[in-house]
Amino acid sequence: MSAGERLPGTPEPMYRWTGAYGLSIAGDSWGEPGAQPVILMHGGGQTRHAWKGAGERLGAAGYHAVAPDARGHGDSEWSGEGHYGPDVMAEDLRLLIRALGGHPPVLVGASMGGSTSLLAVGEGRVEAAALVLVDIAPRIEIDGVQRIMDFMRARPDGFDSLEQVADAIAAYQPQRRRPRTLDGLAKNVRRTPDGRYRWHWDPNMHIVQGDAGQRDARRERFEAAARQLRIPTLLVRGGLSDLLSEEGARHFLELCPDSEYVNVAGAAHMVAGDRNDIFGRAVEDFLARRVPPKA
Repeated sequence: MSAGERLPGTPEPMYRWTGAYGLSIAGDSWGEPGAQPVILMHGGGQTRHAWKGAGERLGAAGYHAVAPDARGHGDSEWSGEGHYGPDVMAEDLRLLIRALGGHPPVLVGASMGGSTSLLAVGEGRVEAAALVLVDIAPRIEIDGVQRIMDFMRARPDGFDSLEQVADAIAAYQPQRRRPRTLDGLAKNVRRTPDGRYRWHWDPNMHIVQGDAGQRDARRERFEAAARQLRIPTLLVRGGLSDLLSEEGARHFLELCPDSEYVNVAGAAHMVAGDRNDIFGRAVEDFLARRVPPKA
């Protein structure tokens, strides 16, 4: 099950593998298989295409970069039974690592992908060589989460045109320059039989904040995972982020005092998309020092 017909010009996924509950997961890769793997995990509402620039850069630097579409996103299948959330996504990650040969990868996770990666490593579900968390930590801002939820839940009836899609994205990301052409939006939407454009993600994903008790339980679980980290770790925060505050970043550094920290000025929550140049250099520098590429 998926959002509908892929628009002309939308890149086909380079490969597929089987995730938890038999779901088909799509992905792209850059660099030579057999090199140090780097798995790039996108955020909620994004796709593997968010990592194209970073993936190409890492591939050229000697790594094998792999970017999957999370279940319910992009070209990966939807779960008719509603199997979403960090635990099942951590199992998807474990199965991907096994499919790649089992060598401990570097995990680079943005937002939802970072939450998945942190739990998978901190709770001993996977073995990793290093971890890069992009604008996510155990302590996050409720208002920032709410803004993401509001965006993903808006327009359930879809859009009449790609121009309307561009308007919605521009309103959500005012810090970015509006694209000159609409061609790139084809990756973000699908066309349904009624001729309307709808987002690529499954609207039945249960994206909820929960009550105060549930939020506290989530934070405590992620804090416990962070305390267990024993691998090179880099936290990257967008300087304009409304989801991860400077205080939230400092709190993570207290939980994981051996980790490194980069604040990317001029970037909001979607750091790689806002300032891919600075983000790419920061990650490449970190990996060159801590997990150099190898055949």
